[in-house]
Amino acid sequence: MKTHSGRAAAILAIAAIGVALTGCAATGPDTGAEGYTIGFISGANNEWGSCLQGGVETEADALGVELLVANSDADAAKEVANLEDMISRGVDAIVLNTVSVDALEGGIQKAKAAGIPLYLVAVVPKSLDDVMGATIVDLGAAGGLAAGWIGEDADGDDVTVAIIAGAPGASSDYVVGGFRGALPANGTVVAEQPGMFNRGKAQEVAENIIQANPGLDYAFVLNEDMAFGARTAFAAAGRPDVKIVTMNGTQPGLQAIEDGGFAATVGDSAHDLGATSLENAVALLDDPAGEKVFAMPIVLITKDNLADARPFCG
Repeated sequence: MKTHSGRAAAILAIAAIGVALTGCAATGPDTGAEGYTIGFISGANNEWGSCLQGGVETEADALGVELLVANSDADAAKEVANLEDMISRGVDAIVLNTVSVDALEGGIQKAKAAGIPLYLVAVVPKSLDDVMGATIVDLGAAGGLAAGWIGEDADGDDVTVAIIAGAPGASSDYVVGGFRGALPANGTVVAEQPGMFNRGKAQEVAENIIQANPGLDYAFVLNEDMAFGARTAFAAAGRPDVKIVTMNGTQPGLQAIEDGGFAATVGDSAHDLGATSLENAVALLDDPAGEKVFAMPIVLITKDNLADARPFCG
């Protein structure tokens, strides 16, 4: 989820769900000949994406939209096939959470050639000319929130920080870039390794990091599933006091904050992102002159404001 500065689109977030292509007929008041049929194509298979799909499906039901769902499973070629299949089904619009910048470029052109509006989830292209719109998550700002909290918590002391990133590529790069750019001068990044959005891999990475940096003060881990792996590694190394800042705001993650396992998390409701994306796509079908880009709110959650966290999965 790759930074390609010269490409047609800049990925701000990529994550998605895992189901085979299915039809999900909604039962709202506008179904039937006058109702919309919208295709939702997702990029990969994980908890974030499952919750994203749940939000899309909930909103489709509320709006009376017939929803067709496909999963590209992190495969750019499969994304192209899914787009072609949605086009062949004659959908009114396609809501797309893309696999990669390269896949997105081709997808935009295929939808344009077919005359089908394309609405993007968690991405924003440099030019909006060929897409209907986008609902985005500012991942650079999310990384900045995490870095800002470390700066405040360190209170001027010199501290060491490790970064356990996701998979090399766009979403992880944007988060890490925002984090590094906002980290104050008294914070020194002593290690950065990818955890591949996998708990076991993140635990292995954390074991290596704490062995090489036994005095580590903070770890910024790019999602809560990986953060639980890091927590296990630090505890096993006799360093349960390493403060972990992470991202998502899942129920287990919030519980870990309450219990003291995590210090903070940047909450971004995947369910709300999915629901808002579909809502905005339908609004633009009704009124193409409406607002094309909407940025989802994010919030830093600690023990002091747990009540402010939006439900991650609805």
